[in-house]
Amino acid sequence: MTQAPTDTNVARAAKLDTPTLSDALDKLGIVGQCYKIKPRDPNFRLAGRAWTLKYGPAANPPGTVGDYIDDIEPGSVIVLDNNGREDATVWGDILTEIAHRRGIAGTVINGINRDTHLCLSLGYPVFSIDNWMRTGKDRVQVEATGVPVNIGGARVAPGDILKGDTDGVVVIPKQHEDRVLAVAEEIEAAEQKIRDTTRGGVRLDEARRQFKYHQLQTREAQ
Repeated sequence: MTQAPTDTNVARAAKLDTPTLSDALDKLGIVGQCYKIKPRDPNFRLAGRAWTLKYGPAANPPGTVGDYIDDIEPGSVIVLDNNGREDATVWGDILTEIAHRRGIAGTVINGINRDTHLCLSLGYPVFSIDNWMRTGKDRVQVEATGVPVNIGGARVAPGDILKGDTDGVVVIPKQHEDRVLAVAEEIEAAEQKIRDTTRGGVRLDEARRQFKYHQLQTREAQ
């Protein structure tokens, strides 16, 4: 398997869970929670920078669903925007096999996938609205690659960091990633202090008051 180069901020994001990152995004007033995008296996995890592709309805004659997989850098997250369609797939077993072999970090789809058995057996992370078997060939076509896309109501631009886990996917915009990660790390540290304090016998309400739990995600004044 091809190995991706080290990316410090992707490594930081990989250590954080999506609820903590979601709270950090809320605190900074950034919409980065990808609504209804879920892992096909609750054990799937991904973290990496976005490579984006936008689909549209097929023309007559139809364009293709794309042969892009061999040109994507290892460690990237493939982000496919099929406008939330649930009646035509844009990801299946051939793509899963090659992406896994090439060291792609995972796939996130504003739409559905098929051939779910292979991503489950290989442990290749696929996050989507759902899975169903009907092909997207002759139903959708590539409109553009390397452009901002919409994934579950969140804007994803090429190079943004995506983190996925059991609770879904968040996107961290590249221009804000240092601040988002710093705030998320602060939230995680505060929550760990609350857990440690309650294990020492302190009441939860007192521990939360002490470490300002109810303000951790409150939006900062502009």
